[in-house]
Amino acid sequence: MSRDIFPKYSKTRVDKAGASVRCGTHTVDDLVIIENWRASHNHILNSWQATLRRRSRGKEIVFAQRLKRKNTVFDKLKRQEGMNLSRMHDLAGCRLIFKDITELYNYRESLHSAHMYHKRHKKDVKPYPYNYIDNPKPTGYRGIHDVYRYKARDKTSNRWNGLQVEIQYRTVNQHAWATAVEVSGLITRNHTKFEKGDEDHKEFFRLSSEIIARVCEDSHSCYPDISDKQLLARFESVESNCRLLRRLKGVQVLATEQFLNNLGRRNNLILDVGEDDGNFEVRLSRYQSFPLALAKYFQLEESFPERDIVLVRSDSLEQVKKAFQNYFGDTDDFVRLVESGMDQLS
Repeated sequence: MSRDIFPKYSKTRVDKAGASVRCGTHTVDDLVIIENWRASHNHILNSWQATLRRRSRGKEIVFAQRLKRKNTVFDKLKRQEGMNLSRMHDLAGCRLIFKDITELYNYRESLHSAHMYHKRHKKDVKPYPYNYIDNPKPTGYRGIHDVYRYKARDKTSNRWNGLQVEIQYRTVNQHAWATAVEVSGLITRNHTKFEKGDEDHKEFFRLSSEIIARVCEDSHSCYPDISDKQLLARFESVESNCRLLRRLKGVQVLATEQFLNNLGRRNNLILDVGEDDGNFEVRLSRYQSFPLALAKYFQLEESFPERDIVLVRSDSLEQVKKAFQNYFGDTDDFVRLVESGMDQLS
């Protein structure tokens, strides 16, 4: 498989394939078209990761990149009836995690002021559709997303023009919260990330987001108008019902040890999460070349559609573990932030 897979089909045909998935009438040809469209985004990921890594050099920034999982793509098509696959802007994603809000905004402003061919969706006008710090999601999610359209510098890459990449900016505190949401989805099957599942679980994360925002970042999330006393009372009531904080304390993930000391730079990793006797095991597979990893990734997705599998690229296992904490069950930061936040607010 060539590293530089390019889109072979028109956007009209891509959208038709996506619509077939939404209706449950997709054919083998539709799946081939969707996989080609998704794999084509690897080229722009390579371009963007070089830019973002260069601008991150010497700074305390965690970086990772990923292609959106097939199951997640299909789920989004079904949840959002008006979504055309060719316009889905987060098939290719880069994540940057900062030590604080100031560093986040400084980096983002620097990126915006840089001269580049790629065109950013200018969505910073009110009501801030991609700025989930100023305008948190109803779930409690906080962070900022930028979307860029790829524009080639030379004719050899024109075939990828117009493909989109989403850049996520989070602080370590916002990332700890988002990680806990993902881990909770794995252990409870309540996917509050997509506003699905038990109401107590959804309220737990809305309230915990407000606690972390107030204490750690002098900001607000879903409940800016309630007092600290009301916030604590609500959180304690919800936790007594669902005991989710207690459950997140007890999560154990068994990582495959032989990979821990055998990773170099520019790792191409497939993370496959499975469950065994209540423990979640992260199975890691490393590939020397990205084309081989991409081929294996698509094969595993096809063979095991019910499993949680992701292909990531990063410089070290520590970078992977930090950027994708949910795959390692690392909720320690979240638990610490919530408990210390409750102490301070009380």
